Amino acid sequence: MIAIVDYGVGNLFSLCSSLEAVGAEAVVTSDPDVIRNADKILLPGVGAFSDARRKLSQGGLDKLIIEEARKGKKLLGICLGMQMLFEYSYEYGKHEGLGLLSGSVVGMEGTIPESLKIPEIGWNALKIKAEHPLFKYTHEGDFVYFVHSYYAVGCEDSLLATTEYGKEITAAVAKGNICGAQFHPEKSGEVGLKMLRAFAEW
Repeated sequence: MIAIVDYGVGNLFSLCSSLEAVGAEAVVTSDPDVIRNADKILLPGVGAFSDARRKLSQGGLDKLIIEEARKGKKLLGICLGMQMLFEYSYEYGKHEGLGLLSGSVVGMEGTIPESLKIPEIGWNALKIKAEHPLFKYTHEGDFVYFVHSYYAVGCEDSLLATTEYGKEITAAVAKGNICGAQFHPEKSGEVGLKMLRAFAEW
């Protein structure tokens, strides 16, 4: 069973429906016991980093996720959920992440051409950098759906895929039992469903 962490931020029920569509058992929960007993954890997220990080810390969910991930439980972060896996975010100040992956999160403004809109919203192709069970059914050039203004840097040791948006932008990461997608699998059609299926099978 996959526990989708409910901390008031994220496209929870769409994710749950997508997982169920590929035959996975999933539950939206904030119950620590359910999360502990789950086979895998999915950490969603949309909105501002500092707000999401604060909400996640309420009730100790952040410490629980770190504890379970360090025990070897498979963890997938999506969009802001992926960004929180890193050490720091520089979104309106400096904020601590969960520190499960090396790297930090920075803004697109000033780092991509001014002709490109921020946030990046829409479909973009994946450039796969490494093999991983999460990408069991994913191929070079597959298009996925992004909505973001910030991206991960300094994460070379976990880089799984990038996308081109004026420069190479981190699209997915993975190291050991921890992985993340900057894009939204639940909004990425068949490609996204296949990725969620791969996570469920992993």
